[in-house]
Amino acid sequence: MDFIDAIILGIIQGLTEFLPVSSSGHLEIAKAILGDDSLPKDSLLFTVILHFATALSTIVVFRKDIGLILKGLFQFKWNEELQFSLKIILSMIPATFIGLFFEEELEQLFGGNVLFVGAMLLVTAVLLLLADLSKRTLKSVRFSDALIIGISQAIAMLPGISRSGATISTSVMLGNDKSKAARFSFLMVVPLILGKVAKDILGGEISIESSNFMPLTIGFFAAFFSGLFACQLMIKLVKKSKLKYFSIYCAIVGVIAIAFGVMN
Repeated sequence: MDFIDAIILGIIQGLTEFLPVSSSGHLEIAKAILGDDSLPKDSLLFTVILHFATALSTIVVFRKDIGLILKGLFQFKWNEELQFSLKIILSMIPATFIGLFFEEELEQLFGGNVLFVGAMLLVTAVLLLLADLSKRTLKSVRFSDALIIGISQAIAMLPGISRSGATISTSVMLGNDKSKAARFSFLMVVPLILGKVAKDILGGEISIESSNFMPLTIGFFAAFFSGLFACQLMIKLVKKSKLKYFSIYCAIVGVIAIAFGVMN
């Protein structure tokens, strides 16, 4: 993978992480088009690094919210901040389970299998359309909702299933306010990504020897800065935009990906 490819993939990750169109799916499609021939394990490593960059983007954008949550936690009271944190932890359980016990199986799906990605993009399109048909409410995320949303996040570990699309759609279909659903969706993934990166560092998976250091670094910064832009933009759009437009987009890209996979 050269520097230009790393920049392109980084920008794709940064822009698509916060839009409900599957960043991992777009990365797999882009890597297939660009002719990336890395092993599935190295391909997943690059994907994890780019997700880490967008997690940092999320922290920067939501720094005030995170600050208030941490401040509330240290009050040691059953307050809104403590409840929100517990909901985040609860939502992490399904994805953590998959990551710990099915990591090798998951790695095999990150090797440019665009046919599979295309099929999962069609699933994302259906989820977004169903969410768009749901009624608007002002309800906040409950503990039971957090677990169900966590299950949808675990399913979204498959390339082609949009994490934000699956979690926001699930939350909205459960009757939650769209803005609160988006905020919960963006914040719930941060601990998971940071935990994944910490696990890989401690396990020796992320090192200069295991991959090209410079492409990783360039891709990281490209994803970080494009993620800052996309996250702030999406916060403004999510209140006004209709998910059906993203549904149409995912359906089109999904069909193209399936056609590309069949012909190659």
